[in-house]
Amino acid sequence: MVAFHGCRNGAQWRVGYRPIRCESGAVTKNARDRWPDARAAVHHATQRFTALIRSCPAPTRAMATRAWTVSDTTAHVLSIASLYVSLVDAQADPPPVPGLDAALARTTVDTVSSLNVLVLRHLTERDAEVLCRDLSDAVDHLLRATAHADPGRVVRWLGGASVTIAGLLAHLTNELLIHGWDIARATGRPWPMPEADAALFFDLFFLDMVRHDHGVLIDTGVRQPARHIAVAFQSAYTAPTTTVLADGRLTVAPPGTAADVRITYRPARFNLMLFGRIGMLSAALRRDVVIGGPRPWLLPGFLRVVHMPNA
Repeated sequence: MVAFHGCRNGAQWRVGYRPIRCESGAVTKNARDRWPDARAAVHHATQRFTALIRSCPAPTRAMATRAWTVSDTTAHVLSIASLYVSLVDAQADPPPVPGLDAALARTTVDTVSSLNVLVLRHLTERDAEVLCRDLSDAVDHLLRATAHADPGRVVRWLGGASVTIAGLLAHLTNELLIHGWDIARATGRPWPMPEADAALFFDLFFLDMVRHDHGVLIDTGVRQPARHIAVAFQSAYTAPTTTVLADGRLTVAPPGTAADVRITYRPARFNLMLFGRIGMLSAALRRDVVIGGPRPWLLPGFLRVVHMPNA
């Protein structure tokens, strides 16, 4: 539920009944503002995800996607949680995958699937109960290790990108929600995706990564647009933000930057669209994503470079 309270200087905008400071009419939500939300979201999503897995008959045979069983999908999410534990706790071991550091450093959005194949080849456990237990333990470890951490502290992520600790939790929450959706859809189970929790992905993970450094993630060799493209994003759960793609680099533009394209979105369905679970046409027809602005025809060129993996 969203309740608006004027949102003028010094006012508040409550999202999911959580107060968020506003300054000069703008909502400010950074890693520190949203840190309690990120911690609660990943904990709750993990509980729901493991309960979903345990409810599935024959998870080693039931297909969650065309390529992965329910157990494969759970092992994939566990690998991410285990990696994040090693990024925030120097005493923890990363997943036992030969050449993992080099593979992580060279990964782009278009080679994530190859990274996933490498990781799952070496993580062979597929017993659903063991995977659920290990996933819960990994997320508990992640939350303990970051209990007193600076949520704005940056760690190196895929492709040499710089991601905040809060962003790691937001990304893991999104993985749980997206892959939970895959499993629930394939097995005929309900899977609500809380909008406020889904919004953390774009707000804390993606935009904060762009603010710091997205490394080589979008260096995929595709044809670049002939001109810079400014795309404004807004939802009821995130601060309005404009990103600019120019010369192969994506940046967050200063407030007031004129946008070529404006995207208004509902976070949960927007994330499903970004990760290829639903089509853009379907999202637009349902008004989960509304595209406007003075030059909307520039959006395909933007998305040719700035997109998410389908894995």
